[in-house]
Amino acid sequence: MPFTYFIADLHLSADRPDITQCLFDFLADEAPHAEALYVLGDLFEVWIGDDNVTPFNTSVADAFRQLSQQVPVYFIHGNRDFAIREQWAAKAGMQLLPEQTVIDLYHTPTLITHGDELCTRDVAYQKFRKKSRSWWWPRIMLALPLWYRRKVAAKGRKQSQQNQQGLRPEIMDVTPSEVVRTMNKFGVQRMIHGHTHRPNVHCLTVNDACAIRIVLGDWYEQGSVLKVCPDEFELQTRRFSR
Repeated sequence: MPFTYFIADLHLSADRPDITQCLFDFLADEAPHAEALYVLGDLFEVWIGDDNVTPFNTSVADAFRQLSQQVPVYFIHGNRDFAIREQWAAKAGMQLLPEQTVIDLYHTPTLITHGDELCTRDVAYQKFRKKSRSWWWPRIMLALPLWYRRKVAAKGRKQSQQNQQGLRPEIMDVTPSEVVRTMNKFGVQRMIHGHTHRPNVHCLTVNDACAIRIVLGDWYEQGSVLKVCPDEFELQTRRFSR
C-alpha cells in the first residue's frame, strides 16, 4: 500500500546526537519505502544562515540528499529555521514549499504548514514573526558576520525560553477560530501541522462539514512520524538508540 511520511519539530543540534541518529536511521531504513517525505519546519534548533557550514549540518544534508535520490523530499520553514535558503536545500535535495501549501494527498486536498501562524494569541511572537518574514529583516541579518549571528541566536533563544515560561498553555497553542478561518480560506477539510508539540488528531467543523486537524509531535524524547495511506493515517513514534 502506498504511503507518505510527515515529520516536524526535530530541533536538531550537535549536542543531541540521539535525535540525529534516530533521524538518520529513519531516513536510511524507512523513508525510502514512502512515496514522499514532508518536513514541516523546525528541522534544526536554530539556523543562522546557509553560509554556516559545519560538519554537523553537512551530515544532515548528506542524509537527506541520499534519500532524495529515491524519494522526493519537501520542506516547509518553521520558526527556528526560516532562514534556510536554496543553497542548503539544494545540498539536502529538498524542494522548498510555501509556508502554507495545499497538496493532493491521496485525492484529499490537505493543507500543510508548520503551524506557528495559527497561534495568534501569542501576540509578542506574532509581531516577531511578521518582522522575521519581511523582505528586509532576513537580508539585514544574513548580511551580518557569522560570529554576530551566533551571538544573536543564542540570546534570542534564551529570551524565548524565558518568555514561554510566563505564558499560559492555551496561548502557545493554536487559536481555534484561526484554524477554521485558514481552512476555509484554502477550501480544505484536512490540515497537517507541527509547532505546538502536542501530537493529536482533532475533529472540527469547517464549511459546515467534518474536518480533521492532525498535529505532529516533536523529537525531544522520541521520534515522531505521521504515516498517511490512501484510506488511513497513524501518528507513530520511534525510540532513540541507547
